[in-house]
Amino acid sequence: MDVIIIGLLLGGTYALMAVGLQLQYGVARIMNLASGETLVCGAFGAVWFFTAYKMSPLYALIGVVPAAFFANWAIYRFMMLPLVRRAKNQGQLEVDSILATFGLSFVAIGILLALFGGEFLAYSYLATPFSILGQPYALNRIVAFLGAAVVCVGLYIWLHHTRAGLTLRAVSVNPSAAGLVGINVASTSALAFALGGAVSASGGTLLSMFLNFDASLGVIFTLKALVIVIMGGVGDIRGAIVASFILGLTETAVATYLDPGLTLAAAYVLFIVILLVRPEGLFGRRSS
Repeated sequence: MDVIIIGLLLGGTYALMAVGLQLQYGVARIMNLASGETLVCGAFGAVWFFTAYKMSPLYALIGVVPAAFFANWAIYRFMMLPLVRRAKNQGQLEVDSILATFGLSFVAIGILLALFGGEFLAYSYLATPFSILGQPYALNRIVAFLGAAVVCVGLYIWLHHTRAGLTLRAVSVNPSAAGLVGINVASTSALAFALGGAVSASGGTLLSMFLNFDASLGVIFTLKALVIVIMGGVGDIRGAIVASFILGLTETAVATYLDPGLTLAAAYVLFIVILLVRPEGLFGRRSS
């Protein structure tokens, strides 16, 4: 039971980084290999805020989320949009965006190293036990899970019950057809990319309450987000959330019964299995 509860708590927080990448890739068609660095920036923002002001890192979300939103909007507007306009097909855009964001990730790592150094940063917040079914679990993990649940549920409702959300989903399904009915595809894609960055940064803020971070850790979270997006199905928020729980449970089981050092290897094996068995993902549609 411990493995299940800890896996669910971890998976719920993973959902934020996966949903962020899902919006960027599923709607804006940008495979952002710097999404992990966005998450690390959110974590470092929370560490700096807690250290400087001795206040709840949850308050850091007030600054981290808007900052990540506008930074990612600027990245799309001035870096990604020229690549989108020159790409002759989706394959070329994916290659160009992978190369561009791969380089962007190194730029972000360099900036983080210059600002915070190369050591691991952490702080203690709500590191007190809370009983679930008679067993104690860290309260910070529970708070992070609840925060992630609020963001994911709110985002799902917004996407499916508002006109703006309908616009994003239309672009995700068919950008060309969306443009024919009067949707500004470029602006909608910029919104999705910016929103995805904001969601990823909020995930870093929540994860910082119980994980240690350093400037080079972003690549690991990018890999995990990719595993989750591919597993769940590109363009489907539900799939990303379900796959996040699967990855969280898998990592927890491997860490508990085998070795904590094998968790990343387990994520990679899971990624390969999904690509071989069901490349369209759990909720994806098979291409005809």
